Amino acid sequence: MKDPRITLLAKNLINYSVNLQKGEKVLIENFGIQTELVTALVQEAYAAGGFPFVSLKDHQVDRALLMGAKEEQYEMMANYEAKVMKEMDAYIGLRAGNNISEQADVPSDKMAIHGRTIGKKVHRDIRVPKTKWVVLRYPTQSMAQLAKMSTEAFEDFYFDVCNLDYGKMSGAMDSLVELMDKTDKVRITGPGTDLSFSIKGIKAIKCAGEMNIPDGEVYTAPVRDSINGVISYNTPSPYQGFTFENVKLTFKEGKIIDAKANDTERITKIFDTDEGARYVGEFAIGVNPFIQTPMQDILFDEKIDGSFHFTPGQCYEEASNGNHSDIHWDLVNIQRPEYGGGEIYFDDVLIRKDGIFVIPELEKLNPENLK
Repeated sequence: MKDPRITLLAKNLINYSVNLQKGEKVLIENFGIQTELVTALVQEAYAAGGFPFVSLKDHQVDRALLMGAKEEQYEMMANYEAKVMKEMDAYIGLRAGNNISEQADVPSDKMAIHGRTIGKKVHRDIRVPKTKWVVLRYPTQSMAQLAKMSTEAFEDFYFDVCNLDYGKMSGAMDSLVELMDKTDKVRITGPGTDLSFSIKGIKAIKCAGEMNIPDGEVYTAPVRDSINGVISYNTPSPYQGFTFENVKLTFKEGKIIDAKANDTERITKIFDTDEGARYVGEFAIGVNPFIQTPMQDILFDEKIDGSFHFTPGQCYEEASNGNHSDIHWDLVNIQRPEYGGGEIYFDDVLIRKDGIFVIPELEKLNPENLK
């Protein structure tokens, strides 16, 4: 018997997240092949009067392709996928898998080929700016294990998070967007962190279920050369098949001049990908009340209640600071007391302390008001 929560999720994705209209085309791309949700999405797309297209992919097959990747080959693949993406009005990216380290042994130069071709020409150049899109995970035993939960408990958590009232969250975010839009100087402090930068003139964007599921962040970008200081991230972060921990970055005039982690050599190679990899393309504040602990899945971890992420690499067109790179790495810091606490100041005014908003206009974003 079909889980009714899957039907509800499919309805929300089609009718709210991508707001599919009659006659519009939606590409449903599934890594990991979870047929129950894909089938429900197809049915809901038809019910909305749209035209669903489905692409089924597999992480192990993708790894095999990457291991022997050639630039010319991936240029052809990118051209093929770009032609399809150009025809779409909407995109739903569904990711599932039982091994977050499936690509751990793929050489960094092969990963870079993917970033320069499919990553850029299909997703950054077409899908992100030109379609209504949403990306999400699907619960697996592997994800439950990473979250240190039973499979049943994790499924309950997953559907609570993904079927949250995102319309209510969206309204609550308006005050934070307004405040960020008129803010110049940001300062972030906490254990191993004292970072200052400007966000002046760069638009703030709210994310409330229309681009990621789960969702719950407001993002902008720092003025590219304004960042100075040091930041210590306290959340494990899988990237290119390896889980980085204890990442510490030092900035001078916007540029990462020193990087340390549990594998400093590996992280240095990532930041040497291109010039933009050593600059930051996004600053975001996470507010999802149901996500309390990291589970080594960035779509969840970057939304953690009381967190922020500070992202080396490519900026988003909607909140552009002019930084371009083949990487975009959402590294997360949690500021709740059990993670060491911390403060965020806007123009020398304390707006959040230990993960809790402390000025009246932002209190509606505290967890008790969003559940």
